[in-house]
Amino acid sequence: MVLSTLKRLSVCLSLLAVFVCNLSGATPPTNIVIIGWDGAQRDHLKEMIARNETPNLMALARQGKLIDIDVTDGNTDTKAGWSQILTGYSCQITGVYGNGKFQPIPVGYSIFERAEKYFGPQNIDTVAIVGKKAHVDNDSPRKVDYDKWLANETKQKKVDQKKAGLGQMQGGKIVEENGQKFVIVPGKPWYNASQTMDLFVNGLVENEKVGERALAELEKRKDHNFLFFIHFADPDHTGHKFGENSQEYTDAIKSDDEWTGKIIAKLKELGLYQKTLVYVVVDHGFNEGQKGHSYAPYVFLATNDPKVNRDGDRMDIAPTILERLGINLNTLQPPLTGVPLDQPAPRKIAPAEKPGLPQAQAVEKPAAKTGARKAAAANNAGKANNKNANGNNVKKNKRIQKEQDGNT
Repeated sequence: MVLSTLKRLSVCLSLLAVFVCNLSGATPPTNIVIIGWDGAQRDHLKEMIARNETPNLMALARQGKLIDIDVTDGNTDTKAGWSQILTGYSCQITGVYGNGKFQPIPVGYSIFERAEKYFGPQNIDTVAIVGKKAHVDNDSPRKVDYDKWLANETKQKKVDQKKAGLGQMQGGKIVEENGQKFVIVPGKPWYNASQTMDLFVNGLVENEKVGERALAELEKRKDHNFLFFIHFADPDHTGHKFGENSQEYTDAIKSDDEWTGKIIAKLKELGLYQKTLVYVVVDHGFNEGQKGHSYAPYVFLATNDPKVNRDGDRMDIAPTILERLGINLNTLQPPLTGVPLDQPAPRKIAPAEKPGLPQAQAVEKPAAKTGARKAAAANNAGKANNKNANGNNVKKNKRIQKEQDGNT
């Protein structure tokens, strides 16, 4: 009799525990690791795949999918790219249109903030380890002298005109105080989100520094659920310096692939890989055979997520991740612009020409680099690469831990 009563009590307690768990929040999330290959062009990658130069990426994709991603909203640059990938919103909603027109992403819009709100900040570690400083940045708003601001804007616009995407315009609102003009420079896109993340560190520059820090943080947080963003900048840096068709650009993508392999190996070593979804994503490509990405909308996504089943848009990545975390997308405000990559949606294809660009300056959509096109691309690249042929070598060049120790 006593034993029977105890059994019934045990069952009741178990049911009560489940009920309380459902009231207090969600079940533990799948871990998510987002690995960013900044500036990796889709066609260039496909050539490398044909030569078996990205074995780790393809091993990941064999467990899930390798898909085409197009950029149909916002600039094909770093600020717009990562803001869109990590929020799921159009640039009109985030206010981040590109490297030269931006504001802090509104509070609560990033996948990091949404994960912390859903699970409770103590139940998930949100981490960003970033190679770049200038365009994946979290500086606070500030007031600067108008003349100094104007001189910098003029200089940076000239830089951007010569090499699209490299100009670091600040924007801002001109104000006057006691007859003196100032500019209120907006905070950088990741200012708000970084205030509540467990770790936001940027400016590490080199792939090796980013990768080593990522491995250390995975080890440190192995007993927690986590959402990681690991950003490798080498393809973008070498593309700007040597051009898309250069060996240096290829080597930089190889480096991304090697570090992706090391991160996956670390997850396996820690016994975490089976409950971790990994997404390799790209913010923008590169103009064919050139040193910029003024219009480079053709990128890709590789993942071990078996549910991903279609090509998509840059805005579709965040909804996919949020859905995998168990978040009901219908409850989010404002509604996300993108659609999860396991749900049917009209295929958005970036136009072959940049919208509004005069015909003479239009950039053709890349096709497979074969035959005459490859020869023409190599010829164009050769003109740029000759400048670097005299011995120049690549220099591989809870509550906030505001780690700016690696910033440059």
